[in-house]
Amino acid sequence: MNTFWNMSTSSARKRPETEEKALAGEPKNSPPRTAPKKQLPTIPKNAVPMTKPASPALSAQSTNGTHASYGPFYLEYSLLAEFTLVVKQKLPGVYVQPSYQSALMWFGVIFIRHGLYQDGVFKFTVYIPDNYPDGDCPRLVFDLPIFHPLVDPVSGELDVKRAFAKWRRNHNHIWQILMYARRVFYKIDTTSPLNPEAAVLYEKDVQLFKSKVVDSVKLCSSHLFDPPKIEDPYAISFSPWNPAIHDEAREKMLSQKKSEDSQCKNMQVSGLSWVKPGSVEPFSKEEKTLPT
Repeated sequence: MNTFWNMSTSSARKRPETEEKALAGEPKNSPPRTAPKKQLPTIPKNAVPMTKPASPALSAQSTNGTHASYGPFYLEYSLLAEFTLVVKQKLPGVYVQPSYQSALMWFGVIFIRHGLYQDGVFKFTVYIPDNYPDGDCPRLVFDLPIFHPLVDPVSGELDVKRAFAKWRRNHNHIWQILMYARRVFYKIDTTSPLNPEAAVLYEKDVQLFKSKVVDSVKLCSSHLFDPPKIEDPYAISFSPWNPAIHDEAREKMLSQKKSEDSQCKNMQVSGLSWVKPGSVEPFSKEEKTLPT
């Protein structure tokens, strides 16, 4: 007789009584539940894990707004995090607003305060790939082509890929593109230009280059009050000064600024100074001696 079979059958006959009762269907006492069990929301059918697709064909499914490598459920939070980073950076002179129709399209404007493009107000649109952040680099297109070596003279698209040749997930962010778009107007780069004429003039005839830049800035200013090219309630638009509307808003902003300045003054007067006026010796507020 098989020894293994004898051991298994004998061990089965020697089960504890408690185990036999459980197998017989005797109910067990369990602690009462004080609250209903929490459940996670159902995952959309078209949502997939946050990993790169195994097949390149999957990444091509981008025409209908679905996201092959980054499901729409996750993409929404990714873009929300990107916009939060933009707000935290507080880029000087740069303002953006996501589109109402699609979070993959952001409207923006850049104010140039000094340099060759001084007084320039350039509206633009950022187009984000629908498989972001696993796809290609987002595109930035100005509403009007600007005379600049790195701006396409026909489409108005900025050469972003020279700074982000390969978009790296969790390393590159949209606020970096906005910062780059601002920097190109202060530091001119003429290598491999999209506008060869602008590059040649900047290298050979700076005065003529400046003249064309001034004309480009004036052209953008003359179209500043034009309706947005894309019909969207969140598109950035400008309107001429209207005292009935803007005076009240201006007074509110100035009054708020005055109150903040007065608060800062009061804090400085009532606080302790580190250095006595006219001296470099540190000191603290004189202590009043109490009468004995």
